[in-house]
Amino acid sequence: MKARSAQVRLERQRQAHLASVCGVDLTRLPGLSTLAVETIIAETGLDMNCWKSEKHFCSWLKVCPDNRISGGKVLSSRARKTKNRAAGMFRLAAQGAMQSKSAIGAFIRRIRARLGAPTAINAGANKLTRLFYRMLKFGAAYVEQGQTYYEERYKERLLHNLTKRAKELGFQLTPFQPATVSVS
Repeated sequence: MKARSAQVRLERQRQAHLASVCGVDLTRLPGLSTLAVETIIAETGLDMNCWKSEKHFCSWLKVCPDNRISGGKVLSSRARKTKNRAAGMFRLAAQGAMQSKSAIGAFIRRIRARLGAPTAINAGANKLTRLFYRMLKFGAAYVEQGQTYYEERYKERLLHNLTKRAKELGFQLTPFQPATVSVS
């Protein structure tokens, strides 16, 4: 029993030291453990000024889609292969976050249902990479909104887009109200 508590204490010390070195607790991101954050920082460093933007950072890690387009037609959009350990850690974190009840987990599950697991994991890794970049560059803490918040925002976006599309086509959306039947 003492060995287990010693391991937990050591893990908390490592996490506190990592937070003091980085200036922000990066382990709050879903799926990222202390070991994963240490591996990513060993690979990328703490200075995010090496990259112009988070898009450049994602491209360097190769967690962005590689859209091969010819004549306006997408020929392939597979994830680019890489041996970068940081990219591997972000993909593992996305795979772990897929099971969580967080907003990122809901996002990955929605993409998985539509496009399949490999694409969803890469999209989740891209989202985690962008959050990681912003946290290190600007020192902002990650605030988890939760799965229900994400799903409500998704429904609002979907309804707004449907209303806009219907208006373009000359229609108007009306909410469905079930008829009340009175039996006498």
